[in-house]
Amino acid sequence: MAKKKTTSKKAGGRVSSKAPRKKSASKKPTAKKTTKKASGQRRSAPINAEGRQLVIVESPAKARTINKYLGDDFAVAASDGHIRDLPARAKKGEKVPVPGVDLEHDFAPSYEVLPDKKKIVSELKKAAKQATDVWFATDLDREGEAIAWHLAQELGVNPEHAKRVVFNAITKGEIEKAFAHPHTIDIAKVNAQQARRVLDRIVGYRVSPLLWKKVARGLSAGRVQSVAVRLVVEREREIRSFVPDEFWKLTAGFALSEPSARALAPRWAEMLATTDAKGNAPTLKAQNAWLAGEGVVRAELVEIAGDPFSLSAPGRDTSGDPAAPTELYKKASEIAHLAGMTDPEATITDDADGKGVAARRVMLTGGIDPSVPYAVRSIEVKATTSRPSGPFITSTLQQAASSRLGFGAQRTMRTAQQLYEGVEIKGEGSVGLITYMRTDSTHLAADAVDAARGYISSRFGDAYLPKKPNVYESSNKAAQEAHEAIRPASLAYPPEKVSGALKPDQLKLYTLIWNRFLACQMTPARWDSTAVLIEGGRDPSTPLTFRVTGRRLVFDGFFRVMGVPTASDEQTLPALDEGQTMAPFFVAPDQKFTSPPARYSEA
Repeated sequence: MAKKKTTSKKAGGRVSSKAPRKKSASKKPTAKKTTKKASGQRRSAPINAEGRQLVIVESPAKARTINKYLGDDFAVAASDGHIRDLPARAKKGEKVPVPGVDLEHDFAPSYEVLPDKKKIVSELKKAAKQATDVWFATDLDREGEAIAWHLAQELGVNPEHAKRVVFNAITKGEIEKAFAHPHTIDIAKVNAQQARRVLDRIVGYRVSPLLWKKVARGLSAGRVQSVAVRLVVEREREIRSFVPDEFWKLTAGFALSEPSARALAPRWAEMLATTDAKGNAPTLKAQNAWLAGEGVVRAELVEIAGDPFSLSAPGRDTSGDPAAPTELYKKASEIAHLAGMTDPEATITDDADGKGVAARRVMLTGGIDPSVPYAVRSIEVKATTSRPSGPFITSTLQQAASSRLGFGAQRTMRTAQQLYEGVEIKGEGSVGLITYMRTDSTHLAADAVDAARGYISSRFGDAYLPKKPNVYESSNKAAQEAHEAIRPASLAYPPEKVSGALKPDQLKLYTLIWNRFLACQMTPARWDSTAVLIEGGRDPSTPLTFRVTGRRLVFDGFFRVMGVPTASDEQTLPALDEGQTMAPFFVAPDQKFTSPPARYSEA
């Protein structure tokens, strides 16, 4: 018989099933244990609910935080995640293709208490009999709704009359509001979770054995895994079938005088030839820093005799087969000569791994004639703005944590779970620091926006506060707007105030959430964007036009919180005037090839 594997939703996923090796069939199924890991301990003392109201949550950490706000009239206990699930194997003598799912009768599921949850269920049943009332305060997603439903059934509470409470943040105000407005268990959400669980089981038990036979034993297939594998395979096929196109770019460096250009030419070549300790050539950022220090610019060819510059060739011929390598380099050599390069020379190498036109790599080199005349044709300064991004939802939090902190999805969600459930702060006990971290909505509560605007005004000044609150629409039209975006639960706990109570991962993620929330309610940053056109060349009848852009930050706006981005491709331009003469100190024609689609990252 096959054995199921249960993966915690708290660790970044949902409960998923696979049919593992037959050798594992005799082992007991594993229970959801993420809450235990997140809280660091399990409940050891018996539940004392005599004459009190029993509140059941999912995790012990959450129980401690909530108990602090509810007071002595309530006893808060934790189920430690799911208490019931589909059986891992069929009963002895019973032959069914999918244990726990009746395929012949509308996929009806049958459940059993997980082996390592029997003691918890027994304690909760005893406490429920002692209590004056029972409340179900599991998480507000479908998984939490299903846990509440399973608990109600095991405790003998009619789900249609059960007292169900949900709160987006574990704060005194949110909890009091939730308990003042209870509702019944949402059967629609429960059914949605059951459908996902049943589908997981059917796919896992039917597809996993096929993988073992065709690929390798021990591989897992499930509702999500199967789709994800298809996406990865389709992307890999795109990459393997990709044939690059060839195109050329031509850049040139310009000094403000011919003598300066003659002096800079050998120094530029010397700078490009340097390497760091790892043998890497100077980065684009380092090159731009060098150019700024010398008061010169690098510009890209955009026009030839008034027509847009384009030098390219497709990687496939008209029949769809890969095209043979081209001789575009000859045309590129002619243009480079017009721009000021002397004695252009092509170095050609064959690339056995290159497809089509990429099978031949060409490098054009030569000297430079600084006497080739150029002048500034026009200077255009335009005011631009950068607007803040919306508050985090689950996916954008995972992406930002990956790119900025180097966190994987599971590490991000595990840390966010800890911040949501509560962190021990000296003198205040357990405090929930962020709102619920599983959401696809960018909606923010009005009181949260008001608090953010008050904080911004007092901390940074009214110049950083827009006249009206910034409102963000969810790109997902099916987003549940009853949920909120991920934000700090209270602005009374800035990162610097609670840094001593947080672990390094917690502080990094909390700071990221804090900054993004404040920034989304601040004014845009303002820039002066400058575009300079430089025109000239050897042949006055075929003028070449080069373009260089740069920008200067005028007002930092939301960057005051998020930090000003450092774009390596942005140049710091020297003071220039229209009509000012310029002299080239290098001309660089580069053969380029289009790139295949990138492989997926975890984010």
